[in-house]
Amino acid sequence: METLNISKEKFSKILEDFEMLIDDVESALSKENLIVRKRINDIKKNPSIGGSETDLDLYLKKRSVKIE
Repeated sequence: METLNISKEKFSKILEDFEMLIDDVESALSKENLIVRKRINDIKKNPSIGGSETDLDLYLKKRSVKIE
C-alpha cells in the first residue's frame, strides 16, 4: 500500500467537510425529520428515483423535503 501525503491545510479542510457531512446525516435522520428518513429509504429501495441530481431534487421537493 502506498503512503499518501496530504498537507495539514488540505487535511483540515477534508476533516471539516467530513464533519459537516456527519452533521447533515445526523440532522436528516433525527426524529424531527422522519419524512427525510422515509424518503432516503424510498430512494435506497428504488435507486432509479435519483437518476440525476435534478430528478432527485424534484422527487424530494414534491414530497415536502426542503432542498437548500
